[in-house]
Amino acid sequence: MRVIISAAGTGGHINPGIAIANKIKKEEPDSEIIFIGTSRGLETDLVPRAGYELKTLEAYGLKKEVSFKNLKNIIKTAISTRVAKKYIKEFNPDVVIGTGGYICGPVFAAATAYKIPAILHESNAYPGRAVKMFAKKATKVLVAFDAAKERLSMAKQVVVTGTPTKVTKLELDSKRKQELLNDLGLKDNLPIVLVFGGSQGAKAINESIIGMLKDNKLKNYQLVWATGPKQYEIIKEELNRNNLNIDNLQNCKVLPYIYNMEEMYALSDLVIARSGAMTITELAITCKPAIFIPLPSVGANRQEDNARVAEKLGGAKVILNSELNSENLSEMLNELTANADKLKIMGQKMNTLEIKNVEEKIYKEICDVVKR
Repeated sequence: MRVIISAAGTGGHINPGIAIANKIKKEEPDSEIIFIGTSRGLETDLVPRAGYELKTLEAYGLKKEVSFKNLKNIIKTAISTRVAKKYIKEFNPDVVIGTGGYICGPVFAAATAYKIPAILHESNAYPGRAVKMFAKKATKVLVAFDAAKERLSMAKQVVVTGTPTKVTKLELDSKRKQELLNDLGLKDNLPIVLVFGGSQGAKAINESIIGMLKDNKLKNYQLVWATGPKQYEIIKEELNRNNLNIDNLQNCKVLPYIYNMEEMYALSDLVIARSGAMTITELAITCKPAIFIPLPSVGANRQEDNARVAEKLGGAKVILNSELNSENLSEMLNELTANADKLKIMGQKMNTLEIKNVEEKIYKEICDVVKR
């Protein structure tokens, strides 16, 4: 099978693309796969690291406001369709797969021009503009949530497959759990709350946690807090100014980044995070309740839409970024961590969002399109 995958910008677009590529290679080792992205997103690191060739072109997201910069970006994106056509003509794929984002525009326009079968994958609960724009021309649209189907009535075929992820549910034995607690300097008699804001951290979440530490609010629970590598030193200095040592905080372990995420999910009782599609997928798999602070957007509020799906099911609470502060976050944490049974029920409800055998389903749909 010869496959082009278009993925750009964030890990939420790129990582599903890589997971799909890996599944194809696992099933058909002789497959040829290349990625098309930009020269400025995370794809420049993640795609080559995964062992795939990355072709680049200039593409930008479309903004609603009228400005010279926006007009310039629209022209550059339109011109990039010619570059995408060149890549497609040279590679001659059996199928083109887009995992969302602005890069799908020129790549799908080029695929349509050459009558190459095209598949879109949408990880969010409600589709982005690029997906909605090309859903009508796509051979199939694969989605992560049932809620996405109602907004894709223009598509020829929509299939709920879920979003592929490397995370699996892990059960810690008592020995490993104690080792982790010792490494983190935490106790075994208080609930553990895992806090992260994506690979780069989340400033609003970090500022609220700093406020809680300043006011000594961490008495009824413990935090494992991933700040994001770029914000770690800034937070360390801020804590120092308030006579707090980042390496010796009460009931709190601060890390720049978490590499053993499966173990941290297994260790934790509750999660505070943004509500990207990948995060919700991971929490569904690991049965973890959450407090979501959606990343705000001037366009479609995709993260809030994702969070509201989980909230409606009873698996999560939501605090909007604009309303977040150390007081209301602390209040919600005290309320939730005081009731272990409630957290367990919330985790079970979050788990209802899990879709089994995601990669197998996606691979089956790809094969179906290629065989046509």
